[in-house]
Amino acid sequence: MSNPLPPEDESLGDSSPANNVVAVAISKNKSSQNAARWAINNLLIRNADSPALVLIHVKKQNDSADIDSTNSDANGESIENETSKLIKTFSTYCTRKGFKPEGVVLEDNDVSKSLLQYINEKRINKIVLGASTGDVASMVKESAPEFCSVYVVANDKLQSVQPATLNAENLSNPETMLPDVSVENSKQDNFVSCQSPGDDKDFQEPPGSVIVAQNVSSNTSSEINKDETQPFSPKYSDAELKRVKHELKQTIGMYKSACREAARAKKMVKEIQQWKQKEAPKYEQARLAHEAALVLAKVEKVKCRAANEAAEKANRLADMEAQRRLYAELKVRKDVEAKKRALNVLSKNDVRYRKYSLEEIEAATDKFSESLMIGEGGYGPVYKGKLDHTGVAIKVLRSGSAAAQGKRQFQQEIEVLSSMRHPNMVLLLGACPKYGCLVYEYMNYGSLEDRLFRKGNTPSIPWRIRFKIAAEIATGLLFLHNAKPEPLVHRDLKPANILLDRNYTCKISDVGLSRLVPAAVADNVSQYRMTAAAGTFCYIDPEYQQTGRLCVKSDVYSFGIMLLQIVTARPPMGLTHHVEKAIAEGAFERILDPSVPDWPVEEALSFAKLALKCSELKRKDRPNLGSVVLPELSRLREFGKRKSSHSPANSSPNSSPSESSVNALQETKEKVDTSSEER
Repeated sequence: MSNPLPPEDESLGDSSPANNVVAVAISKNKSSQNAARWAINNLLIRNADSPALVLIHVKKQNDSADIDSTNSDANGESIENETSKLIKTFSTYCTRKGFKPEGVVLEDNDVSKSLLQYINEKRINKIVLGASTGDVASMVKESAPEFCSVYVVANDKLQSVQPATLNAENLSNPETMLPDVSVENSKQDNFVSCQSPGDDKDFQEPPGSVIVAQNVSSNTSSEINKDETQPFSPKYSDAELKRVKHELKQTIGMYKSACREAARAKKMVKEIQQWKQKEAPKYEQARLAHEAALVLAKVEKVKCRAANEAAEKANRLADMEAQRRLYAELKVRKDVEAKKRALNVLSKNDVRYRKYSLEEIEAATDKFSESLMIGEGGYGPVYKGKLDHTGVAIKVLRSGSAAAQGKRQFQQEIEVLSSMRHPNMVLLLGACPKYGCLVYEYMNYGSLEDRLFRKGNTPSIPWRIRFKIAAEIATGLLFLHNAKPEPLVHRDLKPANILLDRNYTCKISDVGLSRLVPAAVADNVSQYRMTAAAGTFCYIDPEYQQTGRLCVKSDVYSFGIMLLQIVTARPPMGLTHHVEKAIAEGAFERILDPSVPDWPVEEALSFAKLALKCSELKRKDRPNLGSVVLPELSRLREFGKRKSSHSPANSSPNSSPSESSVNALQETKEKVDTSSEER
């Protein structure tokens, strides 16, 4: 059992201007335990100067009323025992911590009101509440007098605090406090031990403890008489007291808010003055700049007026020019229409080539007999026939899926061949436009491809003739590239499209895929872009095949592949690689056409190197046809002529120098004629 605490008039007397007291509001919930523990650990000191500790418990009056109504003394004693146990439990814990608390029990239905009245009456300068008390903690915190600091604790940690703004020790007149209202039926008890309100081990009731409570005198009538001097009399209700407190609180809050706003406004005025002093030079600069801008604006306005006048004048001139252009366009449109009408008339009476009827074509080909078919083109068969007692080759447009493309090729070939003549271009004799038939001069020795690969077991072509054929192909190709008004690109140059007559004179045929290229893009720098590549695989320019950009050097690539075939008589697939490898290994002679026994290796090597340059993958690396390729091929052709005129007789001492070549040519002619007659 602990010693009784000092009487109330010695510790918390009303006459004292201030009390260094730490009050802890306790109840049965665990938050009160946390509040008591935090107050002992943070606000109390174990020495003589330590503040006094008061444990305050508010017991509601409803509990007493219920007891009176039921007239049950046992229930009343039970409530008193619970209150005593609660106070004793907290007192025991404080005693173990080295502090002697004073227990105070207040009876009132309004817990926060009772606590505030007690704080004002006893001038408590510190009070600690648990956070779980909810509205009680917030009400006490909001309505607490200015000399009292309110601490709200949750889970042994300080949740919020409202520090005192007025030192209670400096108060000389108690009337400056909030008005006090007497607490009726209040009880103040000192306890030593009670039952634990929670699970906290610090607040467990020791076994075998005895409940002892000492009642302290309650409020007497003298206290009530003393309170009559206060601004409020007991006749005022609790609601009126709350209203007055609320209005006072609002007034104080408004005053504080006004003070804060005044301080903030004063600070803002000071900042504005400082900013004004700082920005004054900038403002002066801006003013000067504004004046300069006004002067400049006047100048610009004058310029703008002049520009507007010039623009109006230009608009008038543009309108006049537009009218003249419109008149010119109308005139050009009339001229174009007149030209179209003239062309339509000329197309009906085109005299550039002879027009044959279908009956004439059928009579010449024995109604397209298969025995007279001498070849198969990309867009139809080719027949041998006779028209006007002259041997001709007739190409017929095939009907079907390729008819549209073949018709375009047919028109292109007519346009090209009927408008030009050259010794190395096949001669167009006529056509049957209605049924898509083209009539060419008949080339007795067929294509260069058939002769190189010795179709029908024909003799091989001598190297002198091969050099001559290469030079003639270059001549005909250069003629196409120099065509006026726009250059022509063949796009399908290959041995199968090179035809040979009885004297091995070559002529370029099948120009249906040739393309008119504008003169501005005919060089090797700019290219003419095509939507789809055309030609034969292995002979198509790689850059043209990838990008669709067409130029005259696209034909140079095809010509280079064909030159390699002329000296090797091999298929075009991978031919450049094989020739380069043979040259690098020093075995060039082995790759030459073995059917020709007397190759001039040095000239043939020069011929092959020129062909490799022409077949470079990048067109910028290919030589120019007119300035590089043709002169070299002409030199080799002249070399072949000189060798033919100075070569010794092969058959007998009395034979002429070129008799062996003539014999070979004659033999070839006979075999070709024989094969033609058999077909």
